[in-house]
Amino acid sequence: MSLKTFAEALPDYANDLRLNVGSLLSDATLGDQRKYGLFLACAHGTGYKPIVAAAEAEIEGKLSPEAANAARAAAAIMAMNNVYYRFVHLASNKEYGQLPARLRMNVIGSPGIDKADFELFSLAVSAQNGCGMCIDSHEKVLKQHGVSSETIQSAARIAAVMKAVATVHATL
Repeated sequence: MSLKTFAEALPDYANDLRLNVGSLLSDATLGDQRKYGLFLACAHGTGYKPIVAAAEAEIEGKLSPEAANAARAAAAIMAMNNVYYRFVHLASNKEYGQLPARLRMNVIGSPGIDKADFELFSLAVSAQNGCGMCIDSHEKVLKQHGVSSETIQSAARIAAVMKAVATVHATL
């Protein structure tokens, strides 16, 4: 089932979500690797199996295996990092920010695709997970790679819509 078909199953009160999924899927400004990688990373970032299955079906033949694995890896590593770095950021004791994380994050240094694309996937999942420290870190790297604010905003829009679609669908 495609993401558009998945979204069409939402109730009428979520019509705006259906429309947003359609417009984001038809958006040609990101290019296929970024667009479909973002949809896949954000689907995995929701942790909601039905939307993951729809995203996996959607990207079939549209993403290279390397890009698909990088999108999945971004969601996986951000599931860990967003919790840890949100803790570091929110803890009153700032000593935690001075200690080494001692968590394996090798995929960030070697994602198997263009660094900017992986950072964009990571930023989107970080937005879903509400980790301001991670959002700032990924946005800084993206800007260093010349990624526009509009592209970064598009990633956040996909993250928001995918999270909302998963949330509404889970209540049905």
